[in-house]
Amino acid sequence: MAGKQAENELDLLLTARNERMRKLQAIVSQAIDEQELILNNLAHPPQEVITRGQKLADRVAAFGGSWVFIIIFFTVLAAWILFNAWMPGTAAFDPYPFILMNLVLSCLAAVQAPVIMMSQNRQEEKDRKRSENDYLINLKAELELRSLHQKMDLLLQDEVRAITEVQQEQYRLLAAMDRKLALLASGGGPQG
Repeated sequence: MAGKQAENELDLLLTARNERMRKLQAIVSQAIDEQELILNNLAHPPQEVITRGQKLADRVAAFGGSWVFIIIFFTVLAAWILFNAWMPGTAAFDPYPFILMNLVLSCLAAVQAPVIMMSQNRQEEKDRKRSENDYLINLKAELELRSLHQKMDLLLQDEVRAITEVQQEQYRLLAAMDRKLALLASGGGPQG
């Protein structure tokens, strides 16, 4: 009868320990789900609304900063200079010192510079948002690490407490068995 009671007590202790493990597992699963939500937001950020002017600024900046633009630009300049330098008098539309070419280049620079700056400002805003997002992710990761450390500490404390309880129960059962064995050895055991 005492053996059955001891088994029941051990079963209760193990059941309580298993229940604590299930709760901890649920907490960890919830933390993982929350982390996946953050990762999903990073992988699929909300679409930003871009005006036509912003799209045009991005395209002009992309084209103006490409090798294609540089090659076309120098080809046109070389053709302009060669045509106007070697054509006879009236056929040249911009004779040396190429005043019209200077005007065209100045106008191009006057228009292209602000457009590129607008595009850079938009890129800077994107970079700032990305930086804020990275900061929030790092902060979340730090908080998660702290939370996991606390959970591990609690788990270890619970584990030590559960092991101590099981050991105490085992010592109690061993002591009871020793008493019964001593009683049986002395000949005063239960008479059946």
